[in-house]
Amino acid sequence: MLDPHGPLPFSAAVHPAARPATRLTWDSREASPEVAFVALPGETTHGNRFVEAALAAGAPFVLTDLDVERAVRVPDAREALFTWARAERAHSPLAVGITGSVGKTTAKSYAAAALDAAYMPVYNTMPAIACFLTQHGRGGRPLVVEMGIDRVGEMAELVDLVRPDVGVVTAIGAAHLEQLGSLEGVAREKGVILQGRRGLVGTQAAPWFPRTPTYGFGEGVTHAAEGLEVTPQGARFTFRDVPVTLPLASCVQAEAAVLGLALAAEAGVGLEEAAARLAGVTVPGGRYRVHPGRYTVIDDAYNASPLAVTAALDALAAFPGRRISVLGRMLELGETERELHAEVGAHARTRADLTYGVGAFAAELGDRPYSTVPELLADLLAEVKDGDVILVKASRGISWTPERRAQEGVGLDVVVGALLEARG
Repeated sequence: MLDPHGPLPFSAAVHPAARPATRLTWDSREASPEVAFVALPGETTHGNRFVEAALAAGAPFVLTDLDVERAVRVPDAREALFTWARAERAHSPLAVGITGSVGKTTAKSYAAAALDAAYMPVYNTMPAIACFLTQHGRGGRPLVVEMGIDRVGEMAELVDLVRPDVGVVTAIGAAHLEQLGSLEGVAREKGVILQGRRGLVGTQAAPWFPRTPTYGFGEGVTHAAEGLEVTPQGARFTFRDVPVTLPLASCVQAEAAVLGLALAAEAGVGLEEAAARLAGVTVPGGRYRVHPGRYTVIDDAYNASPLAVTAALDALAAFPGRRISVLGRMLELGETERELHAEVGAHARTRADLTYGVGAFAAELGDRPYSTVPELLADLLAEVKDGDVILVKASRGISWTPERRAQEGVGLDVVVGALLEARG
């Protein structure tokens, strides 16, 4: 419990009616009699606008600079939240921070399962991470935190907040180039997570960090698994003589599982128990989730970068039947975005029997280009047959902003839903 009347790591004026909470939230819609609200400044509005709504929802207290009922009143709610998060995180026996151009969420899910750790389900913003740390820091379990960045200096801020004992880089690829500038810039900024602590990097990222221990498959890997077999039913391999089976998984999930097992081995967790937990991992929607049926839908529509799309296409190529790729625009690629889309489209044509593209760069991405998702969907639903395997992948931003909606219709998550509904 987070008791506002107990010792706090910051100075505050605490209203006498303030009560303990089970956790904090920066989203007033989540406030409840168990969940306290933190009023943070936003890009367009301040959380103070929603303090009364949080109190009406029964929030045990609100962290704010306002003099209101049940207030934990501080000069700066954001700084108080981060100070509280650091203090609570210090009680955790192990914190693992995971970053990378692709695969962060998947790696987080498998690492947490192997370690039997607490982990953040979706969001990876600094306020969300801070709320997570305050809730779970004293829980006695390891913590696994996804640490995504899109600007210079952000990883240093995250490291200062999370203070991970182990830093992980899954992969380095062309992502957020508008802010990070180049692959070298991506590696430099993400590599901050490795400085001054135990580190692990995936085999794809290894050339960027030559002195850091590695995990995955192949010769010369520090924490290596053996005998990888990937089929439409899933992936199988052996790690330190322990057999591992991952239903409906690809190479990406298999490497994430190896990361989890490497972390478990270092932490003294039983590998057989860890492997059993790995078999039950389910990742959030949109992250290479396979939906088998009379035709198979691979939902990978949450996000996309050239490296991620290439990996998904390679996984598609392992399936029998007619393979169909449905690709949308990849965001934040800077001045080389047309070239990078063309490279991905060329790879799609070698891995899929039928290729669709939608929105900007649709012609680069597929032989059947469409300006909007509804236009594409009408053709796709008429085309798909029993036995087909359809991969759907794009940057989630095309479904989030009004500008993208106007330009490209709706997000590709709608394509996944329509395919599954039509399949019955």
